[in-house]
Amino acid sequence: MITEDLLRISSNQGVSSVDSSHLSRLINDSVSDCANGSTDHSNSTISDDAISKCTFTPGGRRYYVPISIDEACIPVVNKLFDSMEEGMEFYQAYGRLSGFNTRRSTEKTNDDANIVSKYVVCSRAGFNEKKLIVSNKKSSQVKRRRTVSNRCGCGAKIILRVVSGKTYRISTFVEEHNHDLVPKSGRQFMRVNRQMSIISRKFVFDAANVNIGVSKSHSFMKEQVGGYANVGATVRDFRNFSRDLKAYVGERDAQMIINKFKAKHASCESFYYAYDVDSEDHLTKLFWADAVARRNYELYGDAVSFDATFDTNMYNMVFCPFTEVDKHDKCVTFGFALLSKEDIPHFQWTFDHFRKAMGRNPVVIVTDQCPAMKQAIPISFAATDEFPATRHRLCMWHIMEKFPMKLGNYLCKETDFMEKMKKYIWSSTLEPAEFEKCWTSVLKEFKLEGNRWLWEMFAIRTSWIPAFFRDKPMFGLMRTTSRSESENNFFSQFHRQSDSLCEFYLRFGNAMDRQRYEYARLNQEDLSAIPSTVSKLFIEADAAQLYTRPIFYKIQQEILASCYDMRIQDIGPLVDGVKCYIMKDVLMKEKLFEVKVSQNHADCSCKKFVMCGILCRHAFCALNHFEVVKIPRLLVLNRWSRTAENRPSSSKFVGVSDDFRKMETVSLMVSNIWFSFQKSMNKAGVDVEKLSYVDKVVKQLNSDLGDGSGLTKKAHMEVMMGPQPTEDIIIHAPNQCKNKGSGFKRFVSQREKAIKEGNKRARKCKICQSSVHDARTCPRKNDSSAGDAEKNKSSTEKNKSSIVDVTGEVEVDSGHED
Repeated sequence: MITEDLLRISSNQGVSSVDSSHLSRLINDSVSDCANGSTDHSNSTISDDAISKCTFTPGGRRYYVPISIDEACIPVVNKLFDSMEEGMEFYQAYGRLSGFNTRRSTEKTNDDANIVSKYVVCSRAGFNEKKLIVSNKKSSQVKRRRTVSNRCGCGAKIILRVVSGKTYRISTFVEEHNHDLVPKSGRQFMRVNRQMSIISRKFVFDAANVNIGVSKSHSFMKEQVGGYANVGATVRDFRNFSRDLKAYVGERDAQMIINKFKAKHASCESFYYAYDVDSEDHLTKLFWADAVARRNYELYGDAVSFDATFDTNMYNMVFCPFTEVDKHDKCVTFGFALLSKEDIPHFQWTFDHFRKAMGRNPVVIVTDQCPAMKQAIPISFAATDEFPATRHRLCMWHIMEKFPMKLGNYLCKETDFMEKMKKYIWSSTLEPAEFEKCWTSVLKEFKLEGNRWLWEMFAIRTSWIPAFFRDKPMFGLMRTTSRSESENNFFSQFHRQSDSLCEFYLRFGNAMDRQRYEYARLNQEDLSAIPSTVSKLFIEADAAQLYTRPIFYKIQQEILASCYDMRIQDIGPLVDGVKCYIMKDVLMKEKLFEVKVSQNHADCSCKKFVMCGILCRHAFCALNHFEVVKIPRLLVLNRWSRTAENRPSSSKFVGVSDDFRKMETVSLMVSNIWFSFQKSMNKAGVDVEKLSYVDKVVKQLNSDLGDGSGLTKKAHMEVMMGPQPTEDIIIHAPNQCKNKGSGFKRFVSQREKAIKEGNKRARKCKICQSSVHDARTCPRKNDSSAGDAEKNKSSTEKNKSSIVDVTGEVEVDSGHED
C-alpha cells in the first residue's frame, strides 16, 4: 500500500531525476530486505550507467569507488614520480576521469626546509569552520550571508613521500569517497575542467578590447568550439579573469602606462608623450601622439576641433582628442590628452605640448564656449617668428542652441525670428558690414535692442560669425565641434567608464586601428576606380582624376551648378591675360559675384576656395567660358588630392627594438595561428576523414610540444597588459576627478527642468479623472466615501444574517436569538 502511494505521488509530481521503475526497484529491495530480516549491507549494486560503485559498511555508511577507469591512470602504492608536481598532476588527472576535484593539503619539511611528504586530498575533505558572529543586535535581526559548503569530511587522498633527491613515491592511497562522484553531464563544471587555457584568456582579452562583454564573449566562444562543454570555463571564470586583469594592474596603473610610453619612445623617436603629476605624485596630465598622428597633422592640420567633454576611465579623467578632416572628408585624430581638471593650467599644458609635438600652430582651432580654453589658447598658440597665431573660433551650433533658452520658445518657434537670424548668421557670402546691418535690422524689427545676451553675442561676433572668416584660409572648413562629437561617439564604441588607464590605452589602440584601417580602405578604393562623370566637360573628367571620391562629388555639384544656375551679366576686357566676369546665381537673388580668371588661376568674390579649399560654381562657370579644360594646379590643394601622402615628411621613422617588437607581436602571432587553425577546420568541413586527419595532426603536435603547461596566468597577463614595474612606484594612479558631466551633481537649467516635466505622464484623479488634483484633494471625495460606507454597511448586515459552515448547515447568529 505504501509503495503504491509513493509511486502515485512521484508520478503526479513529475519526478524527473528518478523514474518510477527505478523508484519501484529501490522500494521493493528495501521491503524485501526488511521482510527477510537482512542486516548485511556489504553487498553493492552497479547500474548500467553508473560511474561509481556504492558500498555499505557494517555501520551503514556509504562509500563510493570510481569504476571504468583505465588501470594505468589509477594510483597505486609505491608508484614513482620524477617530481612532486608530476605526482600531484597524476592524481588530478585521476580525479578528472573519476569525477572529483583535488586540492593540495598538508606538507612536511625537514630541517633544510625541503618537502619530504605531501598530502593531496579530495576537494571535499575536511569541514568548514563556523564563524561566530558577534553583534549587539538580536539574533533574529542579524542578516547573515547565504553560503553553501561542499566539505563533507571525505577521506580519499594520496600521500607523496620523497625517496631520494626529487623523486617521490605514493606511500598511501585511499580510494573510497563518502560522497557520490560527479556524473559525466556535470564534469564540465568541475574546477579541474575549468582551467582557462591560453586561448580562452586571449579570447576574453581580445573581446574586451573591442568592448564585448564577458557574457557575450563566452557565448561567442561556445559557437567557435561547438558547445558550452567544450569552452572549458564558465561565465564566472571569464568574469573572474577579467577581474584578475584589473587586479594585476591595480595601483601600478599610472606607472605601467608611463613605462609603456617610454618603451614606445625608445623604439620609435617619432612617438611623443608627456605627463605631469601633483604634489603627491598622482598623475594629473597625460599627452601623447604617435608617428602616424603627427604625419596626419602635416597633411591635414589646418583647422582643428578640440573637445573636452568625454570621460572614458575609472578616474573620470577627461579624454581630449584633437580632431580634423582628412582627404576623404572623414575624422582624423592628431593628438590625445587625459586631464584631471578643466582649467586654464591644464588646457595650457595640453596646448603647449600639442604645439611642441606637431612643430607649428594650427591655423584655426574650434571649441565650445569654455572660458578656460578661451584664456589658454592665445597663450599657447601665440604668434612666433615662424608661424602666425592661431585663430580661436567658437562652435556655432552651441551658440545657436542657446537662442530658445535665452529668448523664449515663443519668439524662436512661433515667429520667423530664427529663420531671419539663421539666414544672416550662417551665410558665408555676406561681408562684415552687411552682417552688422542685417543683425541690427532684425533686432529692431522684433524690438530686441535691449536684450543683453544678444548684444554679448554680437560683441564676440568675430569669434563665431562666418562673415568675419571669409578672408582666412580654411576657416570655413569647420564651423562647429560636430567633428569632435562624432569622434566621441566613435570612441564610445570601444571604451567603458570602468576602464583603468592600461585598459583604456589598449582599447584606444583598437579604435585607432579601426580609424586607420578605414582610411587605408578608402585610399585603395580611390586608387582602384575612377568615379563616373555626368557632363561632357573636360574639367569634370580632370577633377575625377585629381580629387578623392567624396571631394569629387562636392566639386561635381559645383560644376553642374555652373552649367545650370549661373547667368553671366557682364564680361570685362582681357588685361594681362586676366578677364573679369560679373555673374548672377539664380539661387541667390540680388547677389552678383565677380570672378577674375586666367589660364592658371581663378579668384571669386564669394571666397569659397579661400575658406574651404574647393572651387565654387562661379569660378567653374568663368573657367569654362574662358575655355580652360583642366583645373589650374594652383587651385588644387594637396589635402584633397588622391596622392596627398606623396608629400615629403619631416618626421623621423626608426626601427623597432627587439624587446618592443616581441611585446607587440606576440598577440598578433597568436591571432594568426588561431586564424590558420580555423582555416584548416573550414577546409575539413564535415568530411569525417579530413576531420580525423586534423585530429591526428593536432594530437601529434601536442605530443611534440611536450607536457608543459605553457604560459602561467601571470606571465600571460604580462604579455597582454605589459610587465609590472620592478622598482618602487614613482607615478601613482590619478585621484578621482570632479569634472563636468562626470557623474557628480551639477546645476540643472530651467529649460532642462521644463523638458523633464513635459515628458512626465499627467497624473489623474482616480475618482473623477481630473488632471488638476488627485484623489486626496478631490471635491467628490466625501460623496464617494459616504456611498462606499453605505455599501459596506449593507454588506455587513447581509453577512451577519447567516453563516454557512463547511458541513452546509445554517447557524443562527447570536445577535438574532429569541
